[in-house]
Amino acid sequence: MKLGFLTACLPELDLVDVARWAVEQGYEALEVAGWPSTDTRNHIRVDRFDGAECERVGRIFAETGLTLSSIAYYENNLHPRAGAEVNAHVRRCVDAAAALGCPTVGTFVGRDPGLSVRDNLERADGVFRPLVAYARDHGVDLVIENCLMKSWHPDGYPGNLAYSPELWEWMFTLGLRLNYDPSHLVALGIDPVAAAMPYVSQIAHVQAKDVELLPGTINRFGYYGPISGEKGWYRFRVPGLGQIQWGEVIGALRRGGYDGVVSVEHEDPEWTGSTERVQSGLGIAYRTLRHLVRG
Repeated sequence: MKLGFLTACLPELDLVDVARWAVEQGYEALEVAGWPSTDTRNHIRVDRFDGAECERVGRIFAETGLTLSSIAYYENNLHPRAGAEVNAHVRRCVDAAAALGCPTVGTFVGRDPGLSVRDNLERADGVFRPLVAYARDHGVDLVIENCLMKSWHPDGYPGNLAYSPELWEWMFTLGLRLNYDPSHLVALGIDPVAAAMPYVSQIAHVQAKDVELLPGTINRFGYYGPISGEKGWYRFRVPGLGQIQWGEVIGALRRGGYDGVVSVEHEDPEWTGSTERVQSGLGIAYRTLRHLVRG
């Protein structure tokens, strides 16, 4: 395995500066943010990907020796209005990944909040089979993170239909693979190790994010969380500052045969506010995970 991180947490820095810092810290891989150029979460110009951009990004990885583990574009592929443009950008990410020798593109299934879950799954079949075929024709896997994305639903229900093992099994029938993030399982009362073990062969990428449970708050809100704008009953942390037992998680992945990248996804509110604080948070994550990942 190799240890990396998702670059979206450092939007102020150019990719070359992110890569050089990553090497100095000891990281071995980067999951590169590939949102459209109008978005600050953008370290590769996927929507303007030409020979010069391919050479720029390829040179950064060649000179630093880092692995490009994935191009990240996590948006709602089933959005009732913007879904077609999201699908088109996923294809652009696939084109860039293929040109750079990157094995995966990460995105969300998403959801149309005006439809039932069953109707969404039927619609997703028509959306994702062509996307998966396009990706496979280019030698790339589409990987789906198991994030709830409750903010995409007006009542706070899951807005990304990939949040449970039941839905993972449905995804796999379409040829989608899993970008496994254990933190979101804890937020559903699911044991992240027990949930992952039967599906390790379908995990093509791993995101490492921790979660801290806030004492007493679940008794007020329950698993679905608040509707009032108050803080919920948990918050995300960098690995090492939450309750996830990373030795157990990494050990289960290793026993199942996973040998890819473990990519830190930094969404810790305690370690944001400046580039330096974000980098400090990434440093905590590195020190927590390095000996486990390198085993």
